[in-house]
Amino acid sequence: MRILFGLLILTTCSVAEDWPQYLGPGRDAVWREKNVELDFAKRSPRLLWTAPTGGGYAGPSVAEGRVFVVDRLAEPYVPGKLKPGSNVNFVRARIPGKERVRCLRESNGEVLWEDAYDADYSSVYPYAIGPRTTPLVHEGMVYTLGAEGHLRAYTSKGGKLVWHRNILKEYKLETPLWGTAGHPIVEGELLICPVGGSGTTVVAFDRRTGKERWRALDVLQSGYGTPVIETINGHRQLLVWDAENLNGLDPESGKVFWSVPFKPQFGMAIGAPRVWKDLVFIMGYNNKSGAIRVAPDGKSARLAWGRNLRKGVAGVMNTAWTSGGYIYSGGQRGLFRCVRMETGERIWESPQPLLRADGSGRGPWPHAFTVHHEPSGQTLIFNDHGEMISAKLSPDGYKEIARTAIIEPTHIVAGRLLVWSHPALANGRVYCRNDKEVRCWDLGRGEP
Repeated sequence: MRILFGLLILTTCSVAEDWPQYLGPGRDAVWREKNVELDFAKRSPRLLWTAPTGGGYAGPSVAEGRVFVVDRLAEPYVPGKLKPGSNVNFVRARIPGKERVRCLRESNGEVLWEDAYDADYSSVYPYAIGPRTTPLVHEGMVYTLGAEGHLRAYTSKGGKLVWHRNILKEYKLETPLWGTAGHPIVEGELLICPVGGSGTTVVAFDRRTGKERWRALDVLQSGYGTPVIETINGHRQLLVWDAENLNGLDPESGKVFWSVPFKPQFGMAIGAPRVWKDLVFIMGYNNKSGAIRVAPDGKSARLAWGRNLRKGVAGVMNTAWTSGGYIYSGGQRGLFRCVRMETGERIWESPQPLLRADGSGRGPWPHAFTVHHEPSGQTLIFNDHGEMISAKLSPDGYKEIARTAIIEPTHIVAGRLLVWSHPALANGRVYCRNDKEVRCWDLGRGEP
């Protein structure tokens, strides 16, 4: 009886879950772990292990006792003399190399299997450091998408390659300026993937065989963001923000319900759409943010707000956190903002989360990922200085609880070092990476 009682307490007080894809199990950037300490002054995170890795922006995923990481193996690229007036942010280069998929043991970082394949890069060279998309783990399979369009499916345990396609070559598309970056999503037996091109902006493949099942939308660029599936007004919809429009589709058939023009500069649709009631919020470069209102029948939509640059918040590399009708995100001018979703009205702003602990670190394109911790009501903010911040976010203001450095910035952009890789939060731990290593931090409560 005592044993059963103890097991009952353990079951009800400790909820652990994996992080099998970008933005977590529900692709909602919510961490539902109960037995963790987010006041780092009370109990500092413990570094459990590190593992070497190559370059890349792709965050790790965690599932089935394993950590999955994709990276880049290549010699450092040394550019030649540029033409006068060239902007390095748009200069392509051909860079030989390989991409690699690695599976690590969750408990200690030991390499269980890996697979490397040829992947010469042709994107803008300062950012050609590695893959962009987080591995997706589902029912014993792991799906990866490389920066040059290599879409691959492996068995998660043994690393057997089940099928592969090159979506850029097969659909006759040029590599996007900053590489393929849209995260695939699983829907039943489908793997839905942003692709690009006329009639193929988004394509659904049979997740077991790789065979095409449906295709939809008709713009040249797919953008750099991630599709999500949400229920709006009782209607389940696949939300795809491509380089020109926000679209609502039937995830099973690809039928387009509605499209609303909302075009970011340079096709930089990156942040995932966020939903509150009948509103869908999106934001991207340059100072573009807005909300689209979906009709009660789910078959049409219109722009609620988004043309006033004094409204909203426009983060570039990140997805906003939304709660109770408010949007929380870092954005332009290095300011973290709270915005009313219904109107776009700015409630408050603070530079604090986007700066280092000592107040330094101003620079171009400041960035922070946000993951909400549901049991505590706190939000973890991962800024591009490699810091993890625990804070209370509400319409009343920003209240920082604690922060700590968890990873060294290794990527140089516009003269400053930063890290642009979304961490995974699973089983009481935080998994993060830069261009040199993967780190595993334990946030669990217990005796020091």
